[in-house]
This record gives sequence, structure tokens and C-alpha cells, in this order.
Amino acid sequence: MKKILFSIFLLPLVVFNSFSQQFEVGYATAASDQPFTGYVILYMSKDSKIPKSGMIGFGSTAYFSVYVKNLKPGATVKIDDKATSYPVALSDLERGEYYAQIVWDKNLGGRSIAESPGNIYSDPVKLTVDKNTKTNYHLFADKVIPVSEFKETQFVKELKAPSALLSKFHGKPVTVDAAVILPKEYFTETNRKFPVLFKVSGFGGDYHRYSGSVTPGSPIDTIPVITVYLDGNCPLGHSVYANSDNNGPWGDALTTELIPQLEKQYRCNGAKLLTGHSSGGWTVAWLQTHYPKVFDGCWSSSPDPVDFRSFQKINLYTDKSMFYGKDSTLNNVATIAGFFPWVTMKNIYKAEQVIYRGEQMHSFNAVFSKKGSDGWPQSICNSVTGEIDTAVVSHWKNYDISLYLRTNWAQLKPDLDGKLRISVGRQDNFLLNYAVTMLEGEMKKLNSTFQFAYYPGDHFTVSSPEYMKDGNQFLALKYKEWLAKTK
Repeated sequence: MKKILFSIFLLPLVVFNSFSQQFEVGYATAASDQPFTGYVILYMSKDSKIPKSGMIGFGSTAYFSVYVKNLKPGATVKIDDKATSYPVALSDLERGEYYAQIVWDKNLGGRSIAESPGNIYSDPVKLTVDKNTKTNYHLFADKVIPVSEFKETQFVKELKAPSALLSKFHGKPVTVDAAVILPKEYFTETNRKFPVLFKVSGFGGDYHRYSGSVTPGSPIDTIPVITVYLDGNCPLGHSVYANSDNNGPWGDALTTELIPQLEKQYRCNGAKLLTGHSSGGWTVAWLQTHYPKVFDGCWSSSPDPVDFRSFQKINLYTDKSMFYGKDSTLNNVATIAGFFPWVTMKNIYKAEQVIYRGEQMHSFNAVFSKKGSDGWPQSICNSVTGEIDTAVVSHWKNYDISLYLRTNWAQLKPDLDGKLRISVGRQDNFLLNYAVTMLEGEMKKLNSTFQFAYYPGDHFTVSSPEYMKDGNQFLALKYKEWLAKTK
């Protein structure tokens, strides 16, 4: 999409019949000549000069949203105390200087509202929120987020596999997209075929990060591989390549549509390995355990909760609240060094009430929950009180990797045992090490030969040279075992 030139103006006015501060926001015909239906979101931050950027709920940014129908270009909508807000209503916002930015979410397929192609937005404007609650501000947007283009090079190619499965589910054309990174040997040994390493990003990753890269793919240990980088982005979050009621059959699309197209276009030798970190770590553990005949080995790094009895230390089967522990202390979604509180579950859910799609808790609901009567994923908890919905938990059980393995181990063992390695930092920021430890205990009871390993560090610092070396050596071993069986 062609980037549209824009201008923004900010005009403070005094509205004497108003009882709270208001923003009146509109968009230009140059950005869209069609009426708008959807959510309009105002981002305000004292610290960030681009307030729509950043992790939702993790900083000091305030969010406000309203839903509008058939608003014409040039018309305006008010954002005031009636808007859905985080952390407080607009008139209760701390006084001071802010950067303000508006986004009109057309929801055309991108994950992040702030970065979704086609969305209309304004440049940030610096303004002062003072004690006069009758001040009325105007923000006007005429800039459109462009579609990301992928620049191919000798070593990096874009793969867009049309998916009949996902297209049927969504009622429109859908592709499964990836970056293919080729090793230098692909061009120096033109008759050679290579194993494939599927690398899945964590939440918020994007395969476009490899656009224009001139760097050949890295080997696994000393083994050259074709790397396929998958990001899992979809409108409701990270698909984690699991079949779901809300996102559609992503796992089947990957294994039956993208992989055959990949093997048709590139010189693959049939070996398929998996690795990923965080949400990518959960993804590859899910794929390996649910498609054990398709994949030949998996290194899962710091995965999202693999046992729902410790969903970031919350037992979804017995605990009553996502927000509060049994002693009424606030549950954490993120910590510093696995101990010091950073962000609470309560704050994340309240922030995601405003940023209504595409973020982490919404993403879990989209994968693990049934579709609700309103067409949206059912929520695991009440976003106001934090009360866990036991009926929703009963459907989440289908995505509890530990429960799945314990229930089906006799059938899975012949094709799966020994193929999975899970490693994690002992001070994981998101408390993910507790679920890994729980899964390890269960697999020991089943005499599984899965590998579990724990290292110094947190979610972001665990990837030491030793950590990476050990994980890659495991994948290299699985490939050598595949070679021995194939010969």
C-alpha cells in the first residue's frame, strides 16, 4: 500500500458545557474515502515519543478506545470518560505533558493494531493535560500503515503458501507465510539436499525481519540446513500453529500445505526439525507432540506454559482467580529475575480491555477457547474481577501439553519418545520454568527420554553460548538419528 502523505493538527478549545476533558478525532478522505466501522484507539504517554509503540500493559502508556459505526471521512468522534480506558478514565489521568496518537483499526489482517497494514493513524502530538477538565483537543489522522514488502536476496526468500484450509475457515484467501534462509552450501553444492529447521518466533516476531538480508543461514552445529522462519501472526495474536476454533486449522495448514510447497520449491532431504523460544517454544513443543511422525526433533526454549496447573504459577483447574492468589496478593504475569513484581495479571487484562485484539492474553483465548456467541473467543476469566471461568477451562484442557502427553503416552511413545528437549532459565521473567519442572516430573513417571535442562538467567538473558550450543547439539543428534534410520 502506498504510504499516504499526511498532516496533523492539534487545536485546544474550551467547551463550557463539558464536564470532562475530551478528544475529538477524525480521519482524512486522503486516508480513506469510505465510512469507518470499528475501534478507534487513543494512545497517550509521558515517556514514549511514539506512544502507539511498545508492549501493551508493560509501560506507562494510557489507552482509550471507542467503537463507531459508519463514521464518514471528515466527521469526528469523541473520546472522553465514557471510553474504555486504561489505567484510568481520561479526566483522572495524571496532569502533565503527553505525547498523543490515534489509530483507527480497520482489522484487515495484521496482528498489532498499532502496526496493522491499512490502519489509519496520526503522528504523535505533544500536548499538556492541565487542571482544566473542560479542555477539548482535536487529533486528525491522514496517514496509513503500509503493507510490509519483502525484499528477496540470494540467501533469503519469501514463501507464501496458499491455504485452502484456512481460506475456507475464514471465507477469504489466506496464506501461510515464512522467510526461507538458505545456507551458502545451497549454491556451492548444487546437487545436495538439506534438512529443514523450522524456527518459530516468540510473540510479536515478524518474518519480515529477514527482508533484504544477505547473510546465509546458520548451520545446526556443523550441519548446513534450510531455515524456515515462521512468526505465527494472525489478527487475534500468535496462532502457535495449533488448530483452534477461532484462528482456524493452522497446524494442518502448516503440515499439509506449507511444507509440501516448501519441499517442491527447495532441495529438502525430508528431515524436519523444530526450534523456537517463548511462544515459539510452546509452538514447537505442540507441533512435535501432535505431529510426531512429521517432525524428527524439537528444541523448545522457555516455552509458554506447558502444564496448566502452573499457568504462570496459577493452577487453572483449582484456583478461582487470575488476578489474586489464595492470600489475596496480586498474581504476576511478569517479574524481574523470576521474583520481583513487574506487571500483574490484573493490569494486563485491563489494558487488553482497551487494546481489544492481537495481544498476549487475547491470543491465549483465541487459541485455547471456544468461539463465543458474539463471535469472539470466550475469555478464561472475567476481565473486571479476574474470576476464572471453569467452563472455558474445560476447553483449554485440549491445549494442556502435559495433560495430553500423560493421557496419550502409550500411543505417542513409539513416534515421539526422545524427540523433545525443553530448556529454560531458572529465573524466567514470566515464571515459565515452574510449568517445565512440572512437566519433567510427569515425564519421568512415564520413563520418557525427553530432555529437560535449566540454566542461569531469565527469559531474555538465558541464551548464553553454552545454552545455544547444547540446544543445537541436541538437534544435530536428532538429525544424525534420522539419517541412520533413513539409510
